Amino acid sequence: MQSEKIIEMEGICKSFPGVKALSNVDFALRKGEIHALMGENGAGKSTLIKVITGVYEKDAGRIVIDEKPIHFKSPQEAQNSGIGTVYQEITLCPNLTVAENMFIGRGRNAFVQWKEMNAKAAKLLSSLGIPASPTQELSSCSLAVQQMIAIARAVDMDCKVLILDEPTSSLDEDEVKKLFELMRELKARGVGIIFITHFIDQVYEISDRITVLRNGELIGEYAVSELPQIELIAKMMGKTLDDVTKIRKHEPVTSKASIPVFESKALSSAAGVRPFNFTIQKGEVNGFAGLLGSGRSESARAIFAADKVTGGEVKIKGKRVKIKTPLHAMKQGIGYLPEDRKGDGIIDELSVRDNIILALQVMKGFFKPFSRKQAECFSDEFIKSLKIKTPSVNTPISSLSGGNQQKVILARWLLTNPGYLILDEPTRGIDVGTKVEIQKLVIKLAEGGMSLTFISSEIDEMLRTCSRLIVMKDREIVGELAGMNVTEHDVMHAIAQGGER
Repeated sequence: MQSEKIIEMEGICKSFPGVKALSNVDFALRKGEIHALMGENGAGKSTLIKVITGVYEKDAGRIVIDEKPIHFKSPQEAQNSGIGTVYQEITLCPNLTVAENMFIGRGRNAFVQWKEMNAKAAKLLSSLGIPASPTQELSSCSLAVQQMIAIARAVDMDCKVLILDEPTSSLDEDEVKKLFELMRELKARGVGIIFITHFIDQVYEISDRITVLRNGELIGEYAVSELPQIELIAKMMGKTLDDVTKIRKHEPVTSKASIPVFESKALSSAAGVRPFNFTIQKGEVNGFAGLLGSGRSESARAIFAADKVTGGEVKIKGKRVKIKTPLHAMKQGIGYLPEDRKGDGIIDELSVRDNIILALQVMKGFFKPFSRKQAECFSDEFIKSLKIKTPSVNTPISSLSGGNQQKVILARWLLTNPGYLILDEPTRGIDVGTKVEIQKLVIKLAEGGMSLTFISSEIDEMLRTCSRLIVMKDREIVGELAGMNVTEHDVMHAIAQGGER
């Protein structure tokens, strides 16, 4: 029966030092449904999932699975009971093969049956359309493919509940379609799926019901067909949503004689990006537009020298300079917020304070440390101005929500007072309200004279913020779009036609 409940949670409470993460929350998942769990970062979504799967122990409340009260003491117990989970941040082992990652921890024998394991992995990869070999090292796979492998690992067991925490954040359109096909197939088999995402359109495409959390409290449970998108966003934010169409991109006032803040000629890198010419003016917001794998991030990393520069010439304000390392770039007034927040951005074991001052401390030199008072003064300023939700400056950054972690990294670069700031997927995996805040901040910074390159997989977001789009395909620049009236259709047409001879 569709109405049969697999999971029922009543009055769930969970607190951490200084934070009440969940307060008397109810939640129910039915057999054969896709249930979206929605809320801004810090709403309690991930905490609720970790209570279900035994990562956290609840402070109060009751959990029933298949009409039996349960109390998982570990994720392994949850997994053994048929609950598969794929978290937002990929937690696989890059030094192992694809097959080893898919089956690690599941063997009951003393010896691994390699041939059998690889054959089973190959069959599963093929059925899901994942372009990877069972024997290749995971680190050689793209971020998107790694995400699909993590999903395949969770699906492989005879699961009755599948929890997907931001599974599409690193996937392109075709890969999302494949995932949704799989989700619908599992739903037809009676599997209950909890789907967490910040892509509102995807919620309405794939989900049956929505539960909304805000500030650790239950706002309500709704049938998708009965909750318009604008009402969902309002419930998530706790207020009427500002019309995002009112965000107006900033048009820099330049002349033909203007000297670019940054200019490159035939710049290339070891990451395979083809030699490209690029300029950005003072107060301009431009962006690299293209599909996943088009070379957007590689181009940004080449500008910042995050990948080894193999050729080309760079000028800062008309003066030729050599930028061979990120430190060289930083000293030339360039900042870079990376695409991979977990791997290249935050330092898990450090506090919010130490993460914020990190870039400025690197520029100053570690043998000339800031005093604790200076560091806390810097941190307090940006915690207040960026509205970073944290119990204190001493809180480990790993305990913050994804959106607040992103704000901390943004604060890190703003503290260096860069003339040119590159933002690669700054709003990926964060809530609608924080997305709007960051978009507005980008425009404000540009109006103050900062130059910014904004990269996003969401074209509508780039259209709201960028006055000029550099179109990329197959790791080379194939076109450019500028002006206030550029449409999403214009961008997709330029990508599709780009490079055709």
